[in-house]
Amino acid sequence: MDIPVWFEITSMVVLTIILIGDLLLIRLRPHIPSTKESTLWVVFYVGLALLFAVLLGNVGGWQNAGDFITGWALEYSLSVDNLFVFVLIMAQFAVPRRLQQQVLMVGIIIALVLRGLFILVGVTIIENFSPIFYLFGAFLVYTAIRQAMPEGEHEDDVKRENFIVRLLRRRIDISETYDGSKIRTTVDGKRMWTPMIIVFITIGVTDLIFAIDSIPAIFEITTNGFLVFAANIFALMGLRQLYFLLGDLLDRLRYLHYGIAVILGFIGIKLILHALHVNELPFINGGEHVEWVPDIDNMVSLGVILVSMTVATIASLIASSREKRAEKRVAHVGD
Repeated sequence: MDIPVWFEITSMVVLTIILIGDLLLIRLRPHIPSTKESTLWVVFYVGLALLFAVLLGNVGGWQNAGDFITGWALEYSLSVDNLFVFVLIMAQFAVPRRLQQQVLMVGIIIALVLRGLFILVGVTIIENFSPIFYLFGAFLVYTAIRQAMPEGEHEDDVKRENFIVRLLRRRIDISETYDGSKIRTTVDGKRMWTPMIIVFITIGVTDLIFAIDSIPAIFEITTNGFLVFAANIFALMGLRQLYFLLGDLLDRLRYLHYGIAVILGFIGIKLILHALHVNELPFINGGEHVEWVPDIDNMVSLGVILVSMTVATIASLIASSREKRAEKRVAHVGD
């Protein structure tokens, strides 16, 4: 079934209102969210995504609903890796913790706009050049290998951000200190930007860098631009609350990158198999489709995503717990 245009428009309007309302709420009441508050918000956004899937299934077909759920789970899983870099950015720019909600929210909105443009370009390329799936697949496999060996990876991301910061400082006047949540301030009678503007841009651009991995991956799940963008919106909407909910737990998720590597590798191989299945390159099988190539169902992809993240999380927590017990034993012996 095709998704009705009225449903797509209504969904985007409702989600935009929710995002604006969330931003205004943070603007009017900047604070450090408690664990309970963060948990409730994460549950709310997860529930909202599941409700959207049910509504989509009723009006646009359950195949589309299944594709959305799989795509959302994929984007949500991959976006967790963003949180590690967000922590580094907040520390690098010494963002006051009570202002971090607003920074994340504005950065996420910037990221959504940039991702939307990225998705439009991606859909256009796919519609006119199907062999792009070979490139997407190879890139994801390469990224998976890098994820499995991430030494210094997040630090490299921050170095790229430092380049952006240096570029901005050369071209605009930026104050040395924050002025609450303002992005403009007055210093010695001169109007200038606060460091907040740099943090907003850095968060947004950083997320776009991560999208270079995740968006090609979700195109294997579905090439429907609306479903791809909807999955990205729902994945990013709950990211801010997840940042505060996980908090110090991020340091304990030492094996998370292996789970992400498995997901990216699996999706990359699946993309290559899909490219062979719809092959049009003349030097492969004479330009004909490779019919014997298996077509892996999206439900299998969803299972791989959930199992990979669950195993990586549990293994990380077990290892962290064992390490803490060992440290306590050593401290006890020392006493």
